[in-house]
Amino acid sequence: MGVSPLSPPLAAANDDEAELVALAQRDRRAFASLYTRYFDAVYRYCYRRLGIPELAADATSQTFAKALAALATCRGETFRSWLFAIAHNVLTDRFRTDRFDQSLESAAEVADAAPSPEDLAVVAEERSTLVRLLVQLQPEQRQILELRLAGLTSKEIAAALGRTPNAVDQAQFRAVNRLRALLAASGQDRGTEVSR
Repeated sequence: MGVSPLSPPLAAANDDEAELVALAQRDRRAFASLYTRYFDAVYRYCYRRLGIPELAADATSQTFAKALAALATCRGETFRSWLFAIAHNVLTDRFRTDRFDQSLESAAEVADAAPSPEDLAVVAEERSTLVRLLVQLQPEQRQILELRLAGLTSKEIAAALGRTPNAVDQAQFRAVNRLRALLAASGQDRGTEVSR
């Protein structure tokens, strides 16, 4: 029974990422399955970093365009971290070229069903307190938390940033401890546990 590479039953049955990547490398139209699977996560990551929907949509488009153009260089088992490394580089390039310095305060109004900074650290009752605290983190620590919020594992974050998983875990641990200390210093500490 012949099945088109783009047919929904094949895409639904083909949960193995390596196979999806291999299929997309043979037939570019099959990249649509990878695009559909990761669009929301990449967009949320870009939106958290940029804070403006239009800029996030543009960065997301650039990420997928670059991924499609370089798909031949991707190993299937590392697609997700490879894709987020591209997204990270697109955002870094945007910050470098535009000298864009968007305040995180605009993210305080973001209502997102995905994990938020409150899920990873002790939070104040008001989001604005957390936003001020995140701004005080070192850029690397903030990037790690943002990638963690996008749903990446330590191993995937390490691949995206060119670090070891151990270094990512240590930086995340220091970031969470720094957030705790800042939260306590601001008088907002209520004894909430931090999840890693």
